Amino acid sequence: MDTTAPLVDPFQRAISYLRVSVTDRCDFRCVYCMSENMTFLPKKELLTLEELDRMCSAFVRLGVSKLRITGGEPLVRRDIMTFFRAMTRHLDSGALKELTLTTNGSQLAKFARDLFDAGVRRVNVSLDTLDADKFAAITRWGRLAQVLDGIDAAQAAGLRVKINAVALKGFNEVELFDLQAWCASRDMELTFIEVMPMGDLGNEDRLDQYWSLKDLRARLAERFTLTDLTERSGGPARYIRLEETGQKIGLITPLTHNFCESCNRVRLTCTGELYMCLGQEDMADLRTPLRASGDDTVLDQAIRHAIARKPKGHDFDYSRQAVDGQMTRHMSHTGG
Repeated sequence: MDTTAPLVDPFQRAISYLRVSVTDRCDFRCVYCMSENMTFLPKKELLTLEELDRMCSAFVRLGVSKLRITGGEPLVRRDIMTFFRAMTRHLDSGALKELTLTTNGSQLAKFARDLFDAGVRRVNVSLDTLDADKFAAITRWGRLAQVLDGIDAAQAAGLRVKINAVALKGFNEVELFDLQAWCASRDMELTFIEVMPMGDLGNEDRLDQYWSLKDLRARLAERFTLTDLTERSGGPARYIRLEETGQKIGLITPLTHNFCESCNRVRLTCTGELYMCLGQEDMADLRTPLRASGDDTVLDQAIRHAIARKPKGHDFDYSRQAVDGQMTRHMSHTGG
């Protein structure tokens, strides 16, 4: 096996983007992500901050140039800034082109300046509503004012903020234009995400919540002239521009639009499991080889073997009565 070759999967897609969950814990309990009484992983199962550094450094050495830190809520992990500061060396060397994170925004007021100092330039904030009561209901434990303060702090620190909103039928449909106008007024990109059939459905039936982005797009077109953009950000979003405002809106449709052909991403969980596809159960245990040897040769080999198993695509499908491809794990485990 060529130890210097870049990571390329069986379909000749170069793997350059790693999403890393640093914790399964969160200070919110969003209804589409977690159950209210979550059982979290024992500490010994989690990769330590030093192990996360070693793992991510291995991927960077093998050609990953974009690192997105996720959770749970990444900023609730104790001493997480130690890890961000450690990754700065890969930005300084030029091996890593981008270090970024997805957050619920609750801790940004505290950490925004430190994140900027560590080399982070963009953050994605998950925010589904601008209504404080609805926000409290969907996050169960969250306070909207705290998140809005965090967004203020992020922008003040020089971070570009993108808002990710999950499109939920009967919940934020009426806020479509409020969210769009608010983001435009603050020069923030906005991306809508179709709800995905993951975790235990419990009382929140995903099929009832499903709001097609085709419908959302049609609603935007009633008020704006839409132009499809060809640009891609390295993620699954397709972009449109609202000509009247110049605003860019992202649409992530894992169910109604297949984006697998250009997938350059893999996901690492906080326990060291590598998921080669978000929509498949197949994963590779990287924690065992990491802990088995202080020499990275074994780890590098395990990573290459895993990438060699990356499938062509996922198999989510809402069009059938039963939800094929429904996942049993929570999004908080894999990382958003």
